[in-house]
Amino acid sequence: MDILQKAVSGFALDLGPLKEPLGFIRVLEWVFTIFAFATAGGYMGSTNFKVICPVTTTPPPPPPPLLDVIPVFGYPFRLAAYVYEIPFCNGTQTQKFLQGDFSSSAEFFVSVGVFGFLYCTVTLILYLGYQNAYRQTSRGPVIDLVVTGVFAFLWLVSSSAWGKGLTDIKSATNPVNLANDCSITCEAGEFPSMGRLNASVIFGFLNLILWAGNCWFIYKETPFHKDPNSQAPMSEGGLPGP
Repeated sequence: MDILQKAVSGFALDLGPLKEPLGFIRVLEWVFTIFAFATAGGYMGSTNFKVICPVTTTPPPPPPPLLDVIPVFGYPFRLAAYVYEIPFCNGTQTQKFLQGDFSSSAEFFVSVGVFGFLYCTVTLILYLGYQNAYRQTSRGPVIDLVVTGVFAFLWLVSSSAWGKGLTDIKSATNPVNLANDCSITCEAGEFPSMGRLNASVIFGFLNLILWAGNCWFIYKETPFHKDPNSQAPMSEGGLPGP
C-alpha cells in the first residue's frame, strides 16, 4: 500500500514528451502494434470449391449441377483441425481435413504484438507521468534502449516467420489446389479474403522500422551518447588565459 501511495503521489502528468521524438514515436509504436496483432489474431475465413455432378439426361444436356464445398479456417491456423464435408452426387458425403499447422508463426507474431503493446503502455506512463524519475539516473534509458532493441529484433523475426507462414496458408487454402486434390470432379470457387492478414504482415515490418529507428532517440538519452554542444568551446586564441 505504501508503494502504491508513493507511486500515485509521484505521478505528475506532463504531455511535453509527446512533442519530442522519444514520446511521439512511442505513441506510433503503440498504435501500429495494436494494428499488427489485431489484424492477425481472431481471423476467420473460408475457401470454396464445387463438386461437379455428371449429366445423365439425353441431349441437349442442362448445365451440370454444382455442389458447394466451403472449408472454414482461422487463427491460430492449425488447419489440420478444420474438417469439411464433400458431398457426392448420389446424396452421400465424406469428410476431409485441411492440411498444415501454421500456429507457431502466427502465435509468435501475435505474442510479440501483445507484449509490445504492454511495454509501450508502461513506457508511455513512465514518459508522461514520471519523466524526472526516468531521466534522474542512467538506468531507465539504458534498460529502455535494450528492451526496445530486443523488440526490434523480435519484430524482424516474427514478421518474417509470419510472412512465410501466410504464404503457406494461402497455398493450403487455395481453392485450385483443393479442387485438384478432390477425388471426384471438382472446380475451384472463390479465393479466401486475406487482405486483413496481408495488412498484419505490413504492420509487422512497419513496427520493425519504428522500433529500430526509436533506438537512436533512446540512445541519445543514455550516457553512451556524447552531446557535442555540451563541450566547452575553446577561445579563438587557443588556451584561455589565467
